[in-house]
Amino acid sequence: MHKVLLVDDQKLIRDGIKSLLGISGKAEVVGECADGSVVVDACQQLNPDVILLDLSMPVMNGVQTLAALKQAGIVTPVLILTTFDEHELVLKSISFGARGFLLKDVSLETLIQAIATLAEGGSWFAPNITERLLTSVRDSTHADFTMPTELEPLTDKELEILQLMAAGYSNKEIANALYKSEGTVKNQCSAILAKLGVRDRTRAVLLALELGLIS
Repeated sequence: MHKVLLVDDQKLIRDGIKSLLGISGKAEVVGECADGSVVVDACQQLNPDVILLDLSMPVMNGVQTLAALKQAGIVTPVLILTTFDEHELVLKSISFGARGFLLKDVSLETLIQAIATLAEGGSWFAPNITERLLTSVRDSTHADFTMPTELEPLTDKELEILQLMAAGYSNKEIANALYKSEGTVKNQCSAILAKLGVRDRTRAVLLALELGLIS
């Protein structure tokens, strides 16, 4: 049974999720937080398998919480719960290492599958969410973002680096993980962006998800 730390400012939602997960017998809520300011301490005390995190909260929102977790060195996978009127927050959360996204009207079966996938080291990005995010980026002032008609193949090493980029790793952290110099990783990241035809990491991750290069 997977242990979940539930972070949402709405008690009714927390109670509902906790009850449903308990009934399923496949996951359990081991802790609850009404805002992000106490998530780091709760994570250190409870050691959950997955953090289920709302984006819009008082005191400390979801993106700020992700940043705090990263600064504290906590690598527990984070599954974002979003309502889709928060595109900028969702985009920012990708850069801080969010491993999955769900809408708040998600089915219990999908929620359980997503929790299990993240707990086992994978990612869960619902196709409708990534498509809406891509549309948002395309329609923004960044008109340079386009879906390439033909993609130059990425090497296995570049795909590995891209997966770490999606997990929110910095160049230095990627270098340490892959036993490379930071300069080498920086050059490889630049090559990845060039091959994908994008100018930053967030767009690289979104496009890679859309194209099925990473999961």
